[in-house]
Amino acid sequence: MPGSSSQQQDTHNTLIEKISDILRDDQPEQIVELLSEMHPAEIAHLLESLPVNQREKVWPYVPDDSDGEILLHLNDEARAALINKMETDELVAATETLDTDDLADILPEMPQDVIQEVLLSLETQERDRLKSVLSYDEDSAGGLMDLDTIVIRADITLDVVLRYLRGKGSLPKGTDNLFVVDRENHYLGILPLSLILTSAPDMLVDDLMITNIEGIYANKHARDVANLFEHRDLITAPVIDEENHLLGRITIDDVVDVIRDEADHSLMSMAGLNEEEDMFAPVFTSTRRRSVWLGVNLLTAFLASWVIGLFGATIEKMVALAVLMPIVASMGGIAGSQTLTLVIRGMALGQIGKSNSHKLLLKEMWIGVWNGIIWAIVIAVVAGLWFQNSQLGFIIAAAIVINLIVAAISGATIPLILKKYGADPALSGSVVLTTVTDIVGFLAFLGLATIYI
Repeated sequence: MPGSSSQQQDTHNTLIEKISDILRDDQPEQIVELLSEMHPAEIAHLLESLPVNQREKVWPYVPDDSDGEILLHLNDEARAALINKMETDELVAATETLDTDDLADILPEMPQDVIQEVLLSLETQERDRLKSVLSYDEDSAGGLMDLDTIVIRADITLDVVLRYLRGKGSLPKGTDNLFVVDRENHYLGILPLSLILTSAPDMLVDDLMITNIEGIYANKHARDVANLFEHRDLITAPVIDEENHLLGRITIDDVVDVIRDEADHSLMSMAGLNEEEDMFAPVFTSTRRRSVWLGVNLLTAFLASWVIGLFGATIEKMVALAVLMPIVASMGGIAGSQTLTLVIRGMALGQIGKSNSHKLLLKEMWIGVWNGIIWAIVIAVVAGLWFQNSQLGFIIAAAIVINLIVAAISGATIPLILKKYGADPALSGSVVLTTVTDIVGFLAFLGLATIYI
């Protein structure tokens, strides 16, 4: 609910102000009391919202039994900065409360001596489980999976299952299904807890288990996993290897993190930023990163300026051309961005492939044609009346049509081409598109003006 979101934001802002006041008054005992009532994820969000100097002052007062989970929820840059300032024994202690899958996420960022000590502190079985998770890419189903699963056989009764669960005393967090395997640990199906509780105790697992829930291969990309959860309304799902052995499970909380990260990546990449960048990173660090992207944009701007320079003599004849040029480029840029955003989203959701990309291209091209005609008429009338020159109105109208068609085609094809060659469409697509629409717009407008004026 919008109101609830606004209220949460107000509460968070109030909390930041309160922390600042406490630090200014040098009353650390109040920080301890304040943080003790907060969830680790909330503390992580608070730390990310504080300037670096305040964050470092607050960190020693976070609850000792939560520091590992807090580190886990921080963005990469903020986490790395805190890890670098922590002692080895503090880092080892922070990992002791983490589950295997969470430990696999954070351990590669630890210093080598900490990694060795953590591995040595684990029992052989836990160490092997950890290494199995670390063997998969962090953006894959194997990297997301939780090894803490409950497996049962198909040839036992529900009464046996219930006694087994009572004997365990507790269930792994987020458990809604038990996974059914054979003696070789091949995945067979799932048995929902709801069926266990509502069916006769003497019924066999084999008679009740659901077999049409396919396992997710461990090498499947996290983005595709998130799509599966969305389409199938899953809460948990089994992870299997190529031989159909059950490896673990993925839970909805991990998928929510993936969805959030993908959204952050799409938003930040369009500005050439990293979603894991610390908002309060040092000035020179942030300056260096952003300078690279500004440099790329400067090169494309010089290229567009060079095209304009080719028509210097034409522009000198009619100052109105310089006044109207930004309209052509701007209309093309906006139209292209609409198509680019649509295509990048479709690619992220797995809705665009070889079989339908040409139909999408044709559709977007026709949208460009009709939008070009509609707005060309409007702009032609305005420009003609403004400068009392109908010929100028015709020229800018033609340039608008050309640029909007090219923008639509470019917005549809650029992401596909970039992906084919291994580039990130969200990161570089907007720069390439802007360059294309600027150059084509200027060429069309000034070129036609050179011919007819």
